[in-house]
Amino acid sequence: MKKILQKILPKVIGSQINLLALYNKEAAAKKAFLIFSMPRAVRTNPEQQEYLNSSQQEKISIDEKLTVQTYRWEGKGKTVLLIHGWESNAHRWWKLIDQLREKDYNIIAFDAPAHGGSSGRIFNVPLYTKSLEVITQHFKPEIHIGHSLGGMTNIYHFHKHNPEHIQKMVVLGAPSELSEIMVDYQNLLGMTDRVMHALDEYIYKRYGFTFDNFSGSAFAKAITIPGLIIHDKLDAIAPVSSSRAFHRNWEKSTYIETEGFGHSLYQDEVRKAIIDFIA
Repeated sequence: MKKILQKILPKVIGSQINLLALYNKEAAAKKAFLIFSMPRAVRTNPEQQEYLNSSQQEKISIDEKLTVQTYRWEGKGKTVLLIHGWESNAHRWWKLIDQLREKDYNIIAFDAPAHGGSSGRIFNVPLYTKSLEVITQHFKPEIHIGHSLGGMTNIYHFHKHNPEHIQKMVVLGAPSELSEIMVDYQNLLGMTDRVMHALDEYIYKRYGFTFDNFSGSAFAKAITIPGLIIHDKLDAIAPVSSSRAFHRNWEKSTYIETEGFGHSLYQDEVRKAIIDFIA
């Protein structure tokens, strides 16, 4: 029954947005964007929190409405910043954190807006990028490691802000093209082209880019530091073509393509490649 509801509910929501668009397409676009930007509740569970409590914790204000929860495991080595993806939290990095601690790196992780211990209900790449800029300017990490939308945010952040203190970047299983994400979103909710055109206009007015010109692979051309890109050939969440395109356009990138590791890329081999690269 639960699976049936999960399939039906998005179509019901999409039908409501389609109806709204018939007489107020701007309101429909705003509602579609709000739903697009709202992850399910992804707060840390007690077991995750117990692990995170081994860190030094600090809440950092992004703006007057948003605070982000950060975690620090202090070390004498270079500072590594860990950036998780959609409907995750800082705990997803625990195995990598343990290995980095063994090598005495100074490790920073944080919960994205509307995730873990951070405030808010909205999460999207522009907001994540804004948060990342505040965090990275606060801690000045030499190394950024991002998974999924965290990896996409990594690339967009470098394109937008060109931070001088970052020396290396790791991108794991990241999507590239907003246009592809929006096709999936339209199909999931069954929204009409009228709604999607209005949503495209809404995003352009708010952020200055359209579906088609928000391209991680295009943004990668601006990255001047060495990068490690890892993606699984059978990733069912983000297409492997994204990372192949990143690699083509990112002059100083190294690309590893796995098979059978899935989207999460939690495996020992992945962590070893990361540690070897940042060393």
